[in-house]
Amino acid sequence: MSVEMSGMNVSREHAATSYNGYIMLLVLLGLAATLAFILPGMAPDGGAAKGTKLLFVGTLVLSVLSVIIVAAGFFMIQPNQAAVITLFGEYKGSERTEGLRWVWPWMGKAKISARAHNIHSERVKINDLRGNPIEIACNVVWRVRDTAQASFDVDDYKEFVNIQIEAGLRTVGSRHPYDDFEGEEVTLRGGGDVVNRELLEELNDRLKVAGIVVDEAGLTHLAYASEIASAMLKRQQADAIIAARTKIVLGAVGMVEDALTKLSEDNIVELDDERRAAMVSNLMVVLCGEKDVHPVVNAGSLY
Repeated sequence: MSVEMSGMNVSREHAATSYNGYIMLLVLLGLAATLAFILPGMAPDGGAAKGTKLLFVGTLVLSVLSVIIVAAGFFMIQPNQAAVITLFGEYKGSERTEGLRWVWPWMGKAKISARAHNIHSERVKINDLRGNPIEIACNVVWRVRDTAQASFDVDDYKEFVNIQIEAGLRTVGSRHPYDDFEGEEVTLRGGGDVVNRELLEELNDRLKVAGIVVDEAGLTHLAYASEIASAMLKRQQADAIIAARTKIVLGAVGMVEDALTKLSEDNIVELDDERRAAMVSNLMVVLCGEKDVHPVVNAGSLY
């Protein structure tokens, strides 16, 4: 679900104009050395004219201001970091070149990290597709892709990310049931790959307004809420018992069928319908019973 941007100017990152800071550092050192060499020779003595003294003071003030202006324009960019450059509130571009850089000191320089951030969300209680209350949490890896959008299109991009992660988690969690006992739907518990992909797409759609890209998103906690956890556990246990008993019965039926077929093909014993039914009953009891059987040895005829 995209965030509408009507009535607001959408920012777009572009490269800023800055200068090599190492060259400007040499300029600063050269300027300081020049002033240190020239100014002592220009200092007027006590009997100098007033105009000469004013000229010296003016030169000294301009020299100091020049040094301050040059020195105030330096800033440093580390790897995976950017600086948003503004001029009296107007966006002038983003500087991503690593190392020492220089711009005019009256230009604003706001640094912003473009490194990967890892957030583990708080556990939130939501209702799944079938209305069952569940607790869910996720882990998200995100980073700033567009520094202009992150700086100017949202008020606080980090807080915006936190809120949208919770909103996206609620949206995706409510699309699927916690579990599907018929095995016909994608569930939060069994469809991890599908749910994680939906969460990634949902967060990227929500956060693109802030110039944020999500690289990885996945559920880290999933459980029924405490008020229904006991009842749902009993249901899961009952379903497991039914599934196990069904598998045992199906296996027993196959084994009985194979036994009767083998006895008939090898002409070991001739069984009429009544004897066949009795053998089937006995074999099913033996194979499906939960306790060990105690056979009765018959030394005479079958009857």
